[in-house]
This record gives sequence, C-alpha cells and structure tokens, in this order.
Amino acid sequence: MPQYWLRVLIFYAVIILLLTATAFADDKSTNRAIQEEVWAIPVTLPTIAYVVRPVGDGPFPLVVMNHGVSLNQRERGFFPLVEFRDAAMWFARRGYMVVAPTGSGYGAAAFDDPERGLYSVFFSKIGSCDNPNFHDAGFAVALIDRWIIDYMTEQKLIVPDKTIVVGQSAGGWAALALSSKNLPAIRAIIIFAAGRGGRVGGKPNNNCAPDNLVAATADLGRTARVPMLWIYIENDTFFGPALSKRMHEAYTGAGGNAEYHLLPPFGNDGHFLITSPDSIPLWAPLVGPFLEKHG
Repeated sequence: MPQYWLRVLIFYAVIILLLTATAFADDKSTNRAIQEEVWAIPVTLPTIAYVVRPVGDGPFPLVVMNHGVSLNQRERGFFPLVEFRDAAMWFARRGYMVVAPTGSGYGAAAFDDPERGLYSVFFSKIGSCDNPNFHDAGFAVALIDRWIIDYMTEQKLIVPDKTIVVGQSAGGWAALALSSKNLPAIRAIIIFAAGRGGRVGGKPNNNCAPDNLVAATADLGRTARVPMLWIYIENDTFFGPALSKRMHEAYTGAGGNAEYHLLPPFGNDGHFLITSPDSIPLWAPLVGPFLEKHG
C-alpha cells in the first residue's frame, strides 16, 4: 500500500507541475501562442485530461484526442499523461482547444491488488479471441468522448457543433464507434492506425480475429455518415495494409463516409506514427485540407 500512495503522490505532483506550464510556440503557418494545462473534468466518470489551447478567452472549436490502450496493468500504470503532445499542439496552433482524456485504469488509477480486493476500472478489454466483443470496447471509450463534448458545450468553453474527434489505435476504434452515432456536435473524425485485437501474444501482424474486426467495422459503417479521414502506415505491425484496406472497404461498402490514405513506412513500427513529432510533415498535408473542408 505505501508504494501505491507514493505513485499517487508522484502522479499528482506531475499534474501540478504541468498546470503551471505555458507554451508559446512559433508555427510558420499561424504564429499562434498556445498554453498547456491538465484538467480534472467532472463528468460521470471523472477524467484527467491534457488540455492545450490558444491563448485567450475563446470559445474555440474542440478537438478530442483518444489514445490507444494496453492490456498490461503495469504498462498502464506508467502510461504517459500526454501520449501525442506534438500532434495536440499542432491542432491548438490552428485555433482548436484540444482535450486528450486519460483513459480509465491508467496512471495511478491502474492499481490492481486482487489479494486485497482492489481493482482498477478498465473498460477496454475485448474478451476472448474466440468471440471478441469489439463493439462494446469501442462504445465504452466513445461514451467518455460524448460526456466531454457535452460538458465543454454546457460550460460554453467551445464553439458548438464544431468538434473534431481524433483517435489512434484503440482510441481510433472508439472514434469509429462514435461515428456510427452521427452526433450533431461532431463535424468530422480522424483516425490513425485504428483497430482492436492487434499483436496477439506480442507477435507482429497477428490480429486477434481479423474477420470479426472487419465485420464489426461494417456494422459501424451502416449507420455512420460523419466525414472521416483514415490514416494507416505500411509498416504497422498491429493493423497492416491488407487488414486496414479490408476494414475501409467494409466500412464504406456499408455506407460509411471515409477517405483512406496509406503512408509509407515510418520508424520501427508505423503504428505509433502520431506519437512522433517527426511524423507531422507526413500527416499534416492530409489533415490540414481535411480540416479546411470539414472543420
């Protein structure tokens, strides 16, 4: 137990330090000053979130950014509060208020001690690969996105009905799930390397149940009409080109509205493209025009 409380104290000490941080960054396209903060958002499931926004009173259009997941409790315990800081700042410099929630069961909240009857709240498991529940794993995180959008709207902190949702990996899958709900507040959705069930047993290109994943993607596409931008990478070892193309064909074939792009290999594993500042010149030429058209 002392180790647990030490982790809690360290976690919140980091939050306090981040709350005092303000970043004034030059961007060649906007020269917009931005500021970084960490918020505790009082929604149904209270959520810690990294927030970066233009300096000023706003309101601003909103970007919600979903990170991926780890099924390993220890890895979730050391999961970074900000997984894609540079990408979030890119959006903020273009006038968006970016909210990147930390998923349930991460950081100090990842504490599990079954012998003492202590368990963290963690929504994102898909169950057995024999019969994976991809749908509910996506909708669980999508629900948190909805709560955040509603809260920010009620507080008059954002421009109504101009929200963009961005997600990577399992966070992108949650954004896909959210697309099926066609929320009036959401203008468009952008996903990077989205999917579930990747790298079973830690093996590259070993998806849990690819046929089930494609079928679930088609289910979401049947009702989805919000414009989407799908970005995948050739050397993604979680969701390779063959699988991501099948998913896109299933989604659009069912009626979904999605633009697909496959980027060249990046780093050791393109799955983590958005986490690297060096990747911005690769995806920004796709995301920028998409935002101009839909954002």
